[in-house]
Amino acid sequence: MSETTPVVALDPPARHPIHLVVTDDLRRNRLTVFFRLILAIPHVVWLALWGFAAYLAVLVAWVAAVVTGRVPDVLHDFMAAFLRYANHVYAYVSLTADPFPSFTSDAAYPVDLEIAPAARQSRLTIFFRLVLAIPALLVLYVLQLVAQVVSFLAWFFALFTGNLNRGMRDLLAYWLRYHAQTFGYLLLLTDRYPSFSDD
Repeated sequence: MSETTPVVALDPPARHPIHLVVTDDLRRNRLTVFFRLILAIPHVVWLALWGFAAYLAVLVAWVAAVVTGRVPDVLHDFMAAFLRYANHVYAYVSLTADPFPSFTSDAAYPVDLEIAPAARQSRLTIFFRLVLAIPALLVLYVLQLVAQVVSFLAWFFALFTGNLNRGMRDLLAYWLRYHAQTFGYLLLLTDRYPSFSDD
């Protein structure tokens, strides 16, 4: 009589709490591509102002989360809105998406973020969050350098063809996803570390 080893079905990994959704159609308006950096100036100014407020909010959230183990919903929602808006701006500037973004994070965008609601987190990882994020920030730095080169090449490609190459768009989207997950981790939106895959 032979013994059989029981087969155990493993659940697929849970999706990261900060998830990038890409619905971009790859078409680009040549005129707005040509003037993209100039057109983005109002968004860069607004992003800097909102960013200052978000970084003040994360200091308050850090204290609250170290004490309670959870970021208050109001602060979580404020920082999540900032991260979504920043993602829209970066997608626009890098040519990952084409439409001019809204000045709020409420409107849907072709390269958008889904951010899970606030949840309990480990107080110990919250306390050491900046230190724990260093490896992810180093990876992000390398990805950022690659994204800048690809974005520069994408500018010429989109200017001459009126479209963006899918491979270029997907590589830029990969950078945006990792960027959002890294800064979401720093902003205490999740205690899940940035991942190299979508899950």
